[in-house]
Amino acid sequence: MDSYEKFETRKRDPDPNSVALLVIDVQNHFYSMARPVLPALNATVDICRRASVPLFFTRHCHKSPADYGMLYEWWDGDLILDGSSDSELISDLERRADDPIILKNTYSAFRGTNLEEKLLEMGVKEVIVTGVMTNLCCETTAREAFVKGFRVFFSTDATATSSAELHEATLKNMAYGFAYLVDCSRLEKAFSKS
Repeated sequence: MDSYEKFETRKRDPDPNSVALLVIDVQNHFYSMARPVLPALNATVDICRRASVPLFFTRHCHKSPADYGMLYEWWDGDLILDGSSDSELISDLERRADDPIILKNTYSAFRGTNLEEKLLEMGVKEVIVTGVMTNLCCETTAREAFVKGFRVFFSTDATATSSAELHEATLKNMAYGFAYLVDCSRLEKAFSKS
């Protein structure tokens, strides 16, 4: 399998004065996928906190059949119901009580939420996407952010999914057409210059 690096022809650092960190769906339902990247994810959260970058956490959950949409059919009814332990954020995640949580019921963190309005009110022009699943909610959120005019940075080491093949495929897509790729060390270097 070819590496995503051959598609990474554009490089740029995020601007800590205009970027926000999006931590997508790091919930108990996805614990087995998220566990291996939790150290990098928590390091990314720490790097962003030290640079005074605003953080937004999302929780994917469903409240009633009215919000199931196509996900019910696609996943044979296996949905994350609000109020269940599966819907809660993983306890090992470095989230503070005052960090905002965006509730969503589809792959995109922008669809049917007030995330875009909150980002624009804060003067945010760039987003860093982290979390799970790389190829579903993270990728869809990144694509929609790009279409909405945000500069997108996509984490290679703080995103995870069910297989390396799917993870790599998304990184190729992101590098080719939607996002600058970053990892903990690149963020650390970029923010230490500010």
